[in-house]
Amino acid sequence: MSTHHATIRWALGPDEDFTGRRYSRAHRWLFDGGAEVPASSSPSVVRLPFSDPSAVDPEEAFIAALSSCHMLWFLDLAARAGYVVSHYEDPAEGLMAKNEAGQDAITEVMLRPEVQFGGAKAPDEAAVQALHHAAHTHCFIANSVRSTVRCEGSWSYLVT
Repeated sequence: MSTHHATIRWALGPDEDFTGRRYSRAHRWLFDGGAEVPASSSPSVVRLPFSDPSAVDPEEAFIAALSSCHMLWFLDLAARAGYVVSHYEDPAEGLMAKNEAGQDAITEVMLRPEVQFGGAKAPDEAAVQALHHAAHTHCFIANSVRSTVRCEGSWSYLVT
């Protein structure tokens, strides 16, 4: 068992109208090890200029996490089977639609991995499909998609 952390940091700008909902959704994701990622709501969810299209939005991050987890398992399983993967690229795509409860959700993620093998041992179609199936089965993120979300936060009030 392990615990993983991410810090999300946002602050209201000096000239922004919070209760009027005219404030920037741009924020930062900070990870252990020092990585910092600019993040924002998607411009398809919150119009410009209140979102930042150059930043990563939660929907993109969700799709990237699924794709990345799948790839990491695929690479590990291919190596264990004696195959050499020389290149892996996945232009993954997620579909935002209404779920069975009528709520907006990422209802489908399509992984489209383009894998290039090298080395002496070449897999056939059945072996590659088996690797993808096993990668999906092992992927922590794919196994977590319908997980419980808990909110254990804090709040404060800034007297102005």
